[in-house]
Amino acid sequence: MSSRRKFLHTSAAGLAGLAAAPLAAVALPAAPAVGKPIVISTWDAGVNANKGAWKILGPGGYALDAVEAGVMVTEAEQGCCVGLGGNPDRDGVVTLDACIMDEKFNCGGVAALERIKHPISVARRVMERTPHVLLVGEGAQQFAVAQGFPLEPRKLSADAEKAYKKWLETSQYKPVVNIENSKSRPNGPVGGPQNHDTIAMLAMDAQGRICGSCTTSGMAFKMRGRVGDSPLIGSGLFVDPAVGAAAATGQGEDVVRIAGAHTVVELMRQGRSPQAACQEAIGRIAAIKGVKAKDIQVAFIALNNQGQTGAYALQKGFNFTVSTTDTPVLRDSEFLLK
Repeated sequence: MSSRRKFLHTSAAGLAGLAAAPLAAVALPAAPAVGKPIVISTWDAGVNANKGAWKILGPGGYALDAVEAGVMVTEAEQGCCVGLGGNPDRDGVVTLDACIMDEKFNCGGVAALERIKHPISVARRVMERTPHVLLVGEGAQQFAVAQGFPLEPRKLSADAEKAYKKWLETSQYKPVVNIENSKSRPNGPVGGPQNHDTIAMLAMDAQGRICGSCTTSGMAFKMRGRVGDSPLIGSGLFVDPAVGAAAATGQGEDVVRIAGAHTVVELMRQGRSPQAACQEAIGRIAAIKGVKAKDIQVAFIALNNQGQTGAYALQKGFNFTVSTTDTPVLRDSEFLLK
């Protein structure tokens, strides 16, 4: 009995020490920047998306409304990588993933959602109107319909149908790095039939509130039921109001391996700049993949609570869009593999 009492006493003291340690060991983060709205998003699709977000941020609106409205622009454009115009899974069905997170750790997501035009808005409804964080598949669709979202026709876009028929000739998945770049890139087109990408957006409003969103049609010709990082809080997106936010793009499986967005935020908490945090996270993925790293693309964007941004990619070709006014600026990212 005396040994048991000693163990309990020691354990209680240890737990008390752990509870007190963070207050003593971790410096309080700087107060958030106020009055300096900013939005950062992935890829050149972010140019139009940022314009949509700025319509809310510019007049002093809420960052959560901005990150939803911004990526809705890309969902509505229905390009090769986002929305119902995206390439289907290997059974010929387009499935959509999305998530959203606010400055109070509220978050919601949907995965493998079919026939809904704006999955990001369904994700926000999950966050605001359910006790859950993630709804998937048929259940996500039922919820969307119950919330008033109409079911769109089950039909591939012309480009997606062409790409799918081409893929069926071999039924092999061999993604081309940076296929997500559109034909409007300043350095000319980068093209091909396969893709695996997303649009992610982070914003801070004039009140210093940071929010984020992420939406995708996922990996082209994926196995039925495959879900990547984009709807997963902590992988495709993470927001901590005391530190900042991060989001991912690229091959989701490898983002999930390191809980990518959360890792970037934690590195910022330890004192890294957004740029350095993104770079270190990419380095971890490269170390895990080894020689196979050359066959994939992964990139991160980050925003800290001082309004500083950063981005870093595994491969050349990733670009991102930043807005501090109503005119978005498209930038090429630094990258690891030379």
